[in-house]
Amino acid sequence: FVLFLFTAPAFAEGLELRLNEEQNTLQAFQKSNPEPLLQQNAKDDFRPYLHPIVAPDGKGVLTQYSPGHHKHQTGLYWGFTRVNGRDYFHHPRGDYWKRVAFKILKKESVGEASAVQWQTVYDLLDANGNPALRETQHWSLSLKNGMYFLDLVWSGKAITDVTIGKYPYGGLFLRMPWTRETKGRALNSALQMNRLAEGQRARWTDVGMEIVGRDDEAHITILDHPENPNFPNAWRVDGQLGIGPAPSRLGDLYIKKGETLVYRHRLLVHTGNLNPTKVNEIWSQYTNQEPTPR
Repeated sequence: FVLFLFTAPAFAEGLELRLNEEQNTLQAFQKSNPEPLLQQNAKDDFRPYLHPIVAPDGKGVLTQYSPGHHKHQTGLYWGFTRVNGRDYFHHPRGDYWKRVAFKILKKESVGEASAVQWQTVYDLLDANGNPALRETQHWSLSLKNGMYFLDLVWSGKAITDVTIGKYPYGGLFLRMPWTRETKGRALNSALQMNRLAEGQRARWTDVGMEIVGRDDEAHITILDHPENPNFPNAWRVDGQLGIGPAPSRLGDLYIKKGETLVYRHRLLVHTGNLNPTKVNEIWSQYTNQEPTPR
């Protein structure tokens, strides 16, 4: 890999969120552009997910919905695999999910670094249709230095005692549009690549790949946060460059009834060649900590 700066197209204007209640979607727009930057999908009985996420300059879609090799994967989403024995990662629809709320928190932003915000709230249902865990996703989107900064605070409040069982993956997960012909790679903060990054603990992991309609690579980088349980988390990096921090990989997680488990992540959406030093600087700004050797 080549250590250059990120490509930095200019963003002179703010953002605007538009909610379509009939379609159960929310779209984020740069105010002068009629095409959305990204779309939040939040159906009544389907896991919430982001797709499409478009490159910062509008050239190319960076997420993929339900690819043939992993039908259950839906762009960018959150799903644990073992919540009291029930699998919400591989079951995005039906009697697993029930929407409670879907709303805009801050509709407009002005200038770079100012964020728009929205929220989804879902109940994860047990086998009898009763809520076991109430999941809230609080999203913030801003544009800075030619990149999207997409911040997530995920919280799960236990409606009954909850055990999230040990499993190699589960939690936040990203599916980019991989095919057998796609040139791309996953790289983590320890500079471990592809299969060497699978199962390894890291502050962040990046996926960069060819995208239809682009001459350069497009990237999505996921940052872990020191306040997250099991930080630095072990990561899932699958053979098709799907990635996600996997906090249950290191052992069972427990949430007592009435208590809440919280995770924080930042995603960087950018293009061009990856600069790990720059990513470390952004991680330090995000966490107010200096990066460790890992």
